[in-house]
Amino acid sequence: MKAITTINSHFVPVNIENIDTDQIIPARFLKATTKEGFGKNLFRDWRYENDDETKPKKDFPLNQPAYSGEILVAGKNFGCGSSREHAAWSILDAGFRVVVSSFFADIFKNNALNNGVLPVQVSDAFLHKIFAQDSNTELTVDLEKQSITINATNEQEHFDINSYKKTCLLNGYDDIDFLLSTKEDIQQFETLTT
Repeated sequence: MKAITTINSHFVPVNIENIDTDQIIPARFLKATTKEGFGKNLFRDWRYENDDETKPKKDFPLNQPAYSGEILVAGKNFGCGSSREHAAWSILDAGFRVVVSSFFADIFKNNALNNGVLPVQVSDAFLHKIFAQDSNTELTVDLEKQSITINATNEQEHFDINSYKKTCLLNGYDDIDFLLSTKEDIQQFETLTT
């Protein structure tokens, strides 16, 4: 996985609540056996008329050239529904490293963390402040400090993250990489106990 320390980026706003995993990546696209290629179908049914890539819906933010960046900002209760890991894969494959919401479904949150996507949970009030910004506004997400800042206003909020997952994201580790990083400590412990 690619490490996350600080992400300073424009953001793509999807101001819709209760976005479930079938809306993030529809079930008909879950046939692949690798993580690549899911990004093109992120929010597929909301992005295109009649599932036709040649007919993008102009009002959907991912289709608007004004919006870009590594940060997706979504309404409350993001990632609810089924437990498909493909939702995190599609977000990462579409180029997003961070998802901001005022609430995440637990399974989605864990899948995101396990796949190198940082879910940043903020208060409802702070989320509304982000949505009130224009498309030129950048956000700064500092994982080490566990803070998110609206650069245009300098308003900041802190977020929680499991310390183990924080270590993994800061170093670009998956669970196996983390275990391998402790190899010397394990060997030293074995030496002391034998």
